[in-house]
Amino acid sequence: MIKKEMIAMLLAGGQGSRLGVLTSKVAKPAVSFGGKYRIIDFPLSNCINSGVDTVGVLTQYQPLRLNTHIGIGIPWDLDRNIGGVTVLPPYEKTGNSEWYTGTANAIYQNMDYMETFNPEYVLILSGDHIYKMDYEVMLDFHKANNADVTLAAMPVPLEEAKRFGIVITDENRKIVDFEEKPENPRSNLASMGIYIFNWKTLKQALIAKAEQPALDFGKHVIPYCHENGGRLFAYEYNGYWKDVGTLNSYWEANMELIDIIPEFNLYEEYWKIYTKSDILPPQYISGDSVVEKCIIGEGANIYGKIYNSVIGCGVTIGKNTVVRDSIIMNEVVVGDNCELNKAIIAENVVVQNNVHLGIGDEVPNETDPNIYANGLVTIGENSEIPAGINVGKNTVISGKTEPSDYQNGLLPSGKSLIKAGDEA
Repeated sequence: MIKKEMIAMLLAGGQGSRLGVLTSKVAKPAVSFGGKYRIIDFPLSNCINSGVDTVGVLTQYQPLRLNTHIGIGIPWDLDRNIGGVTVLPPYEKTGNSEWYTGTANAIYQNMDYMETFNPEYVLILSGDHIYKMDYEVMLDFHKANNADVTLAAMPVPLEEAKRFGIVITDENRKIVDFEEKPENPRSNLASMGIYIFNWKTLKQALIAKAEQPALDFGKHVIPYCHENGGRLFAYEYNGYWKDVGTLNSYWEANMELIDIIPEFNLYEEYWKIYTKSDILPPQYISGDSVVEKCIIGEGANIYGKIYNSVIGCGVTIGKNTVVRDSIIMNEVVVGDNCELNKAIIAENVVVQNNVHLGIGDEVPNETDPNIYANGLVTIGENSEIPAGINVGKNTVISGKTEPSDYQNGLLPSGKSLIKAGDEA
């Protein structure tokens, strides 16, 4: 029987609907981030940097790109004979076939996988957060307190605490109570969705609550452990942590990478972030171009002026084009004489010559004002914008559009243009 001290289960099945068209064809953890990375690279790199060499990645929604990206785990040194990385989609079982219906239900359906490693501890992670964390330090805290469950929690400003699950602890960090998105929070320690369970405790809780519809850790499993006399502790984390679940937080987290002294440093020697890298030629930056405060991916060809932006791999920016405060993902082609302000452009998009994005005044978006906001222009992958088009703020475009889709060559602020077959 193989025996692993701690294995990790990484929940990567979420749709990430608040990212709008960015996730209409791809799971949120596979969305690109910071040029050449994808969001899932961060928890995977944390695992290998923390000495956790057995990771089950639970996929569900649009898993193709995620599966291709992870492959057999070579970039993260997770191609192991025993352990390593395993992609765990929902599968048909005798008698019934069911999707993962909640975070804990997904783990419950993979009990056999966990059982094969007979672990002492199971680390539960989310596939859509940007942070660096040494899980070994958290495990030491878990052992020192003789805990059954340890939750990673981080202090948040009290006025923001009502957006989170809040834990209330005594002076030894033992958890005495929970509050889910409380109106008047009694503590500012927010749960980060990172848990270490003793395997016995986890197994018993999952079996006891198995019939619960949409079985969830925060709502069902952790309260069950607490009510049944389990020792629950909060491990306080004070580093950088960003949930990139909305377009604005995704845009902000990318912009923070290019600060002169970035709050989140991608380049630390001792805590590397690994990713699957295609073999690409180096960047080409022409003599006439200007590049200020940017990340530029490999294989990019820059002929225009780029300020304060994150440019992915294999991107082409045409002559006399000006790009500001934007995120342009891999393999995008932007023509000549364009102007891009605060745009998020997904992979494989073509923007033809003389296109202006992000012009005019801000107007709330007509279809999804909570998603397409903060003055951003969002363009879904594989889209095309014809020459000479002007696009306002808080707008979204998805699909291969034609001049006839725009009245007088304009998509006004607050409008959505999503072609049939491209619905999010």
